[in-house]
Amino acid sequence: MGPSWRELLAGNRPLVLPGAHDAFSARLIEDAGYSAYFIGGFPVIGARFALPDIGLVGLGEMSASIRDIMRGSRLPVLVDIDDGYGDAKNVTRTIRIYEEMGASAVHMEDQLAPKRCGHMAGKVLISVQDMEAKIRAAAAARSSRDFFIVARTDARDVDGLDAALRRGERYVEAGADGLFIESPRTVEELEKIGRTFDVPLLANMLEGGVTPILSNRELGELGFSMIIHGITLLMRSARVMQETLADLKADRLNPDKAGVAFAEYKRLVGFDDWAAIEDRFESKVSK
Repeated sequence: MGPSWRELLAGNRPLVLPGAHDAFSARLIEDAGYSAYFIGGFPVIGARFALPDIGLVGLGEMSASIRDIMRGSRLPVLVDIDDGYGDAKNVTRTIRIYEEMGASAVHMEDQLAPKRCGHMAGKVLISVQDMEAKIRAAAAARSSRDFFIVARTDARDVDGLDAALRRGERYVEAGADGLFIESPRTVEELEKIGRTFDVPLLANMLEGGVTPILSNRELGELGFSMIIHGITLLMRSARVMQETLADLKADRLNPDKAGVAFAEYKRLVGFDDWAAIEDRFESKVSK
């Protein structure tokens, strides 16, 4: 087994978590030398179903999608479980499913279903008491303390930063291992979040979102120990595909803009390993 999430957070630098939206992007993250990665709802729902992140996909479809992604990498992974897909009993089932699947950590939010992406308007929150109950249920459902639970609050957009901080304090008291205060608007707000808590904090660097984009070093200095870049790979991949499709349509395919070499792609998907299995067993059958 690899390191636990707590062990990963024990280092001197923040844990940088690129977001995977399919098994191949998870494989690329591991190949690039990262220690762990993130699977968020926004990119998975977009890449797998071509849908927005507004509560259209349930636990069954999401867990199946995430299971497929996790097969692409052996790295520890933080999984977005939205609102836990219901009340305390639903949260219990969700935690059991993802822990059994091999996730190392999850984050769960305090939005009322159907939820929305954290950087979209129209969010509605459940009560603090209801979220506390869900956090307690999540902590009780896990079979190991190594399974790390991050509580996320979207209260900044609904009731302001101070309300979000108060919720965060309550969520830690309820048993959350870490906190994710979504959608701070300024560097000053990020600084205040970092000063307020002494538990592991998560920062969401969403390109095009409402939170200022800071470097990993700057966020570490502000007190954040987990940094997710959840949609960066998906958005940049989409741009390259759009440009390539436009080139094909205009009959101007440029060899200088070629993608990954075929040999490199074969390496990434483990072609030689599978070919060796084929040679070892199928050749004997044919003799």
